[in-house]
Parts: sequence; structure tokens; C-alpha cells
Amino acid sequence: MSGIPHEHYTPKTGIERWLHSRLPIVGMMYTTLMIPTPKNLNWMWIWGIVLTFCLVLQIATGIVLVMHYTPTVADAFASIQHIDRNVVGGGLLHDLHANGGSLFFVAVYAHIFRGLYYGSYKAPREITWIIGILIYLAMMATAFMGYVLPWGQMSFWGATVITNLFSAIPLIGDPIVEWLWGGFAVDNPTLQRFFSLHYLLPFVIAALVAVHIWAFHTTGNSNPTGVEVRRDSIEVVKKDTVPFWPYYVVKDLYALSLILTIFAAFVWFMPDYLGHPDNYKEANPLVTPAHIVPEWYFLPFYAILRSITDDLWLMMILPFDAKLGGVLAMFGSIVVLALVPWLDTSRVRSGRYRSKWFRGWFWLLVLDFFVLTWCGAQPAEPPYSIISLVGTIYWLAYFVVILPILGLVEKPAPLPETIEADFDAHYPPKEAVAANAAATPAE
Repeated sequence: MSGIPHEHYTPKTGIERWLHSRLPIVGMMYTTLMIPTPKNLNWMWIWGIVLTFCLVLQIATGIVLVMHYTPTVADAFASIQHIDRNVVGGGLLHDLHANGGSLFFVAVYAHIFRGLYYGSYKAPREITWIIGILIYLAMMATAFMGYVLPWGQMSFWGATVITNLFSAIPLIGDPIVEWLWGGFAVDNPTLQRFFSLHYLLPFVIAALVAVHIWAFHTTGNSNPTGVEVRRDSIEVVKKDTVPFWPYYVVKDLYALSLILTIFAAFVWFMPDYLGHPDNYKEANPLVTPAHIVPEWYFLPFYAILRSITDDLWLMMILPFDAKLGGVLAMFGSIVVLALVPWLDTSRVRSGRYRSKWFRGWFWLLVLDFFVLTWCGAQPAEPPYSIISLVGTIYWLAYFVVILPILGLVEKPAPLPETIEADFDAHYPPKEAVAANAAATPAE
């Protein structure tokens, strides 16, 4: 399963040998848990277990919630109220599911930015990165469709606005919108289609996660230095790695317990904090909310979508209108994430050893993400539209212009020769500490 030399599972009892010869599931579990993992991973490598927890939580709570949900425009809103008020534990399950989606996106954004900083997308991990982006896109589709299911005001109008974006595509846009709606407006067929896909896509995500794990078990984990694990022999591998169990399992569970403490505070004390007030009113096609906004995790890309306006001089020279320009900018901002393994020309993986210019531009990108999130929640008017435009230009320029040029002109710092050397520099062996103490004269 792994491209790194490691100790293989050896069945010890008769039952284990019988099972292993027919269905080597124990061996697969052993290989997964005992995978050699770089021993210098820092705390930014804990998001994998948080994402796994979130996926399991969303599927488990979703299966129970769907038992009480009615996917019709006449009963959807009332069924949500029924779950919250009458089903035993229903309110808690609903709050766990709704806030679990937010935790899911917090973790995936941290995971993505960690990968961007430490170069986790570089060869030989391009496929692993692209699968991760596919998981992210599936998450976005699942979350969007799930946001429609409560059939509140923001659910209805959000679905109307976002699905209408496809009408900007020349020639085929309007037929696509009608196909998505199942008619000529967001109505019962739309709700039922979204409900069906919202229930199905988490299992597609689970399958992609399995392929994602398989991919990085084949290439090995990235690490903060960007230096590869030596693969000469099992003995050499052990100098650069430790088994995933128990070392990183315990570390990940500790981090997960801290994150779940904060998550529990949200669920118990402010479960509706991230919700929009208009979504607690039943959908009314005749009343348009004053300000239509999606969930917070879509806000950066919503700001990018709205940043292209008719009054931009740029629209005078481009062969499309502002609506299509906004759609292209929004989808382009995600496409560049998938293409970053080829856009980054640096021969060094980790931002830790790249120039101060790279680190400065990167942290400006992180700030830009938060600014776009804020702008997405504001009205589509100056100065927010201008700030959004600047943020959009920087987001695209970072990947298309800055990364390619930086990789060619920057002078990176020297890399450690091995992961073992990097680890020993931060955590000297006991013998070295004792020798250094002995060599230091007492005061």
C-alpha cells in the first residue's frame, strides 16, 4: 500500500492466518495505522483527523435527520421546526449538523493553506492535491444544496441567485438553469433534486477521501521541511519516521479534543450564531430579502463573483458582460488552486526555507481571504465592491503571476540534509543534551 519501505503485517494465530488468506482487512488496517510518518510534523498536520471527524458527524447526523425531514415546499420548513421542537434530541442533532458543516470548512481551509505554505502539492503529490480540491468542490456542492433544504427566505433566494449564475454561460446557460430547477423557477422539483444530491454527495466525498488517503500513503506524507523520507531500507526509514500509531494518533486525538471543546461551546451556547436571521422565516417568492448572502464559507467567492461590475473599464475590452465576468472570476479563483502544482516554479517545497518575499506574499494572501470573506457579507456597493475587486485581483495574481516569478528569482535558504537532522536540531537526542551539559562549566 505504501511506497515507503515498512514492516508488513504477519498473522500470528490460526484465525488471523485464515482471515488474512481470504480477506486481508486486518493487514490493511495494520499497514494504515503503522504507516511510517515523518517525525517532524507540526500542529498544522492535525486537520486531517478533524476533517475525518466532521465527515463522520455529518453523515451520521444527516441519516437521522432525514428520517424526519419532508422534501416538499409545503412541508420542508415545518418539518425542520418539528425536528427542533418535537423530535427527542432533534434540536441537538440539527445544531450538530449545521455547525458541523462550519467546522468542516474551517478545517478544510486550514488544511488548504497549510498545504500552500509547505508545498504539499509539489511532485510527487500532484494527484493527492487535485483529489483534495475535488473533495473541496464536492463539499461546496453538498453544503450549498443543504442550505436550501430548510426552505427559509435565505435558502430560497440563495438558491435562486446562485443557480441563475449558470445562465451567464452563452448558448447553453438557460437550459442548464431550467434543468437544475426542474422547471422555470426554484420550486418543489428543485428542492427534491437538491435533497437527493445532498444525501448522496457525502458518500461520494467519503470515497474521494479513501482515494486521497491511498494517494498520500503511496507517496508518503509531506512535512515542514519538504525533504523526502529516505527509502534505502527499513532501518533508514525508521531514522526519519515514526509509526502513525501510537505517536500521531495520540497527538491528533489531543488536538481534536481541544477543537471539539470550542465546537461544543458553539453547539450548546450559540447554535444559531452563524445562521442568517432571514432563514428562520419560511420562504416567500414574493418577498425579496434586502441583502442576499450565502453561508460564511462561501463569502470569499461570493465577493469575487460580485467584484466584476458593469462600470469597470475592463468590460469595454473583454468579450463578455459583467455577469459572465464575475462567474469566470469566481470559478477561476478555484481553478488556480487545482493548477498550483504547475504554477509554482520554486525548486523548494516548504515556505519555511523560501525567501521572506514568499512568506510576505503568502500571509498577504491569507489576509486577502479574510478581507474577501468580510466583503462578501457586505452590500454590493462602494467601497465594498472596490475592496472586493482589489482582493480578487490579488488572489488571482498570487497564483498566476507572483508564484511563477518568485520561484525563478528568489534565493531559498539551505535545506536540512534529512528529516532526522531537522528533528534532532529541534529536539536534540538525550546523549547530546547530556554531553553538552557535561561540557558546560558549572557557575
